[in-house]
Amino acid sequence: MRSININSVVDEAKFNRFHGLVLFWCAFIIVFDGYDLVVYGSVAPVLMKEWALDPIQAGSLASYALFGIMLGALLFGPLADKIGRKNVIIFCVLLFSVFTVLIGFAKTPTEFGIYRFIAGLGFGGVMPNCVALITEYAPKKLKSSLVTIMFSGYCVGGVLSAGLGIVLIPQFGWESVFFVGGLPLVLLPFIYKYLPDSIAFLLAKGKTEQVGHLLSRVNPSYTPQKGDQYELVLPQKTGNTVAQLFQSGRGLSTLMIWMAFAMCLLMMYGLNTWLPKIMEKAGYEMGSSIMFLLVLNFGAIFGAVFGGWAADRWNPKKVLIVFFSVAVISLTLLGFKFNTFILYLLVATAGATTTGTQIIAYAFASLYYPIQMRSTGVGWASGVGRVGAILGPMMGGYLITMDLPVQQYFLAYAIPGVIAAIAIGLVNQRNGADRVIEKSKSSIA
Repeated sequence: MRSININSVVDEAKFNRFHGLVLFWCAFIIVFDGYDLVVYGSVAPVLMKEWALDPIQAGSLASYALFGIMLGALLFGPLADKIGRKNVIIFCVLLFSVFTVLIGFAKTPTEFGIYRFIAGLGFGGVMPNCVALITEYAPKKLKSSLVTIMFSGYCVGGVLSAGLGIVLIPQFGWESVFFVGGLPLVLLPFIYKYLPDSIAFLLAKGKTEQVGHLLSRVNPSYTPQKGDQYELVLPQKTGNTVAQLFQSGRGLSTLMIWMAFAMCLLMMYGLNTWLPKIMEKAGYEMGSSIMFLLVLNFGAIFGAVFGGWAADRWNPKKVLIVFFSVAVISLTLLGFKFNTFILYLLVATAGATTTGTQIIAYAFASLYYPIQMRSTGVGWASGVGRVGAILGPMMGGYLITMDLPVQQYFLAYAIPGVIAAIAIGLVNQRNGADRVIEKSKSSIA
């Protein structure tokens, strides 16, 4: 009879085909999460003209989906810790795909908002669970890198949305970009077949044969044998998973992580909703203004990948503080007159250090919380952080009605970066997952 430490088997594994499949399907799902993030910014100027919306109404319409994302993250994060991450991910993909397509058939702002809200529930549910799944299966040295590579799909979705907006909206109308959002429905059977469930969940359900099979795929050097006992790091205490986020000295750090998420999401959603409109006010035509949105999300890809690489080699907390600081500088400089090349460079840097930083923050939160509360920890950080996401578009709408100079729009979105950097600085990493020592054992019958 052997005692198998699941954490050691996973941590010591080398990246292989199994990791690649998990990464591919999670990234594919996140692409459409990012697509939804940017697609409204692409269609907002058109909807404002077609439905005679003022900036405040347009900002509020953007926030309907964000309310859904907030509730989805709060609901589906803890639910996945109970019924399995795979089941929740599949349901959420089905939910957001169907209702994103229905948005294209909306005839009124109210109908549009309802569909966006329901789709948002699904988007909010997939994010924390994909993060938790990747973190659980990733080798120790690649955890931050794989999470951020996966979340770079978020940025790819943003680039795809802006690019398709430039091409499709003039030819086929704003509805066409939402029909593209139904593509995951076609591939849902493949996602169900190839996406694994959480090892912790399978072990808790006594499915030890599946645990052994998965571990052999994660780390081919391990061959399951009859009588193997499995050990898995679990939290020291049971009970209300949300309450545990504030136990063992995690209270202040949890609040600070929530604050950082809120401020970063405020910058992200504010910029992705209003950057085209702000650039229109600065004198750029519709096509050119959407191009800035494409550059913003293109920069985010590099920010996410480089940030993940940096977080695996240096302290991820320090990486986040540096990224937030650069975001403040780039956004402040965007308010001044520069030539087109410098302007694009600043926009790309802003994307790298807002959307890119948020992706690193997901990896940071996922590593901070122990495995059994990981979906809950990331889910609640994402959910509470959505307060900032909701405020970002609404704040932009109010600012635009005030007809302020362009510099002040960007300054308003730079200030939250200062708050986020301070919040991350107050997180005590010593109270995170490394404090967990209790083990759970099960064996093959």
